Amino acid sequence: MDLLSKKTYYYDLPEELIAQTPIEPRDSSRMLVYHKDNGKIEHRIFHDITDYLKKGDVLVINNTRVLPARLYGFKETGAKIEILLHKRINLTDWECIARPTKRLKIGDCVHFSEHLNCQIIEKGEYGIVKVKFNFDGVFEHRLSEVGTMPLPPYIHEKLKDKERYQTVYSKIEGSSAAPTAGLHFTPELLQKIREMGVEIIEVLLHVGLGTFRPVKEDNILKHEMHSEFFEMSKTNADRLNKAKSEGRRIIAVGTTSVRVLESSIENGVFVPKKEETKIFIYPPYEFKAVDCLITNFHLPESTLIMLVSAFIGRDETMRIYNEAVKERYRFFSFGDSTFLIRKN
Repeated sequence: MDLLSKKTYYYDLPEELIAQTPIEPRDSSRMLVYHKDNGKIEHRIFHDITDYLKKGDVLVINNTRVLPARLYGFKETGAKIEILLHKRINLTDWECIARPTKRLKIGDCVHFSEHLNCQIIEKGEYGIVKVKFNFDGVFEHRLSEVGTMPLPPYIHEKLKDKERYQTVYSKIEGSSAAPTAGLHFTPELLQKIREMGVEIIEVLLHVGLGTFRPVKEDNILKHEMHSEFFEMSKTNADRLNKAKSEGRRIIAVGTTSVRVLESSIENGVFVPKKEETKIFIYPPYEFKAVDCLITNFHLPESTLIMLVSAFIGRDETMRIYNEAVKERYRFFSFGDSTFLIRKN
């Protein structure tokens, strides 16, 4: 088995198992619990997660908030253009993904409303363009007027409530996609977890569109990883170091929290950081920060299933994914959850 071949991370998924709408209430989704020490699999409901948490655990959540980053506009010629915000460069300039790029050339203007338009200033590969926005007033206000939620391409149903693609603890706008592992939590469940004596720590990572970018090269080492902005404060680094020194479990909610934690630890110590990360986690990566992981089911051959394979092993990952298919779990962003336990 070649752990550096993307084909190693493929599994068959019937299309009808790709969740198209979020389940209500949030914490009623299903949860596959996996125990690495003995390979045991349990089938539970997400609100049962309190059965697996204990006093002293540290739950690390990503408090990013998704921008209404998908914009539909038109050129002076009438040609329709879709712009998806990817990464902010400065107050007016953004890196975006545009469709169809063949209709765009440098200097073209795309109109979204009478108060908001953008000019193409640079064209790159894979539909990536750099644009300069022109707007009246505050950019975020104009964006909220015309932008829609940037749902992944595999979701075809219209989202009835924008807040269902936000976690209940989202605070800081800047993501082009939701940290979907957190979508299962309700305020009531979080309060119950706090009352158990579990410490909840908020970190920040703005999720980029690269999270959906397929791995095209068969040799995964040739895949160019996307960069994402993250922040680990001194206060939270200190809290995590205290927990680690006391042997308490650090539980990451989502692969985005994993990326923050593993990017912030140096020689076994968490350090404050406010920068971009391009960390690419695949087998046989040695985890330095994370003891348990709450995460959804990920796309075949994606960097995210490679991260999971690094966490519990490739063969075990395929075993639980095939079990989830057999048990008709719901997959991807609006789908069900897994709780992967490496440390009891």
